[in-house]
Amino acid sequence: MKNNNTQYRLLIPAILFLASTGPASAATTDAEPLQLRKIMQSLSADMQIVVDATAMEDWPRAEQAAARIADHPTPPMSEKVRILSFMGSKMAGFKAHDDKTHDAASALKQAAHQQDGVRVIEQFARLQNTCLSCHQNYRASFQQHFYGAAGAAAESQAKMGAR
Repeated sequence: MKNNNTQYRLLIPAILFLASTGPASAATTDAEPLQLRKIMQSLSADMQIVVDATAMEDWPRAEQAAARIADHPTPPMSEKVRILSFMGSKMAGFKAHDDKTHDAASALKQAAHQQDGVRVIEQFARLQNTCLSCHQNYRASFQQHFYGAAGAAAESQAKMGAR
C-alpha cells in the first residue's frame, strides 16, 4: 500500500499546477482535457473555504477543507501515464512541490484543529507559496503541452481579466 500511495502522490503537484487553467473546452494536444482540471478546481474551492472559514473562525470547516486539500483525489491511471511521460526528468522536482504542498495542508489542518488562528494563517500562507512556486515552475509548459496555444492564451486572458 505504501508503494501505491507513493505512486499516486507523484501526480498531486500536477493537480495543484492546473488550478487556473483555461476553459474546459480548450483543445488539447494529447486527446481530451485532463481530469486534473476538475481536481484543481475543487482544490481552488477548498482554498477559498479555508479563507472564509478563517475569517469566521469556523475552525472545523477550515480543518475539513485543509484535510481535503492534503488528501485530494488523483487523476485516473491513464492520465497519470500521460503526465509522467510529459514530465520526464522534471518529475522529481514536481514531486518535491507536491510533498511540500501536502505537508503545508496537513500543518494547516492541525492548526485549525487546535483553533490556533495565527498558525492557520501562517500555514495557509505556506500552502499558497507552495502552489505559487509549482505554478511558476511548471504551469506554462504543462498548459502548452496538454492544451496547446489556445489553452495558454485563455489562461493569459483569465489572468488579465482578474486584475
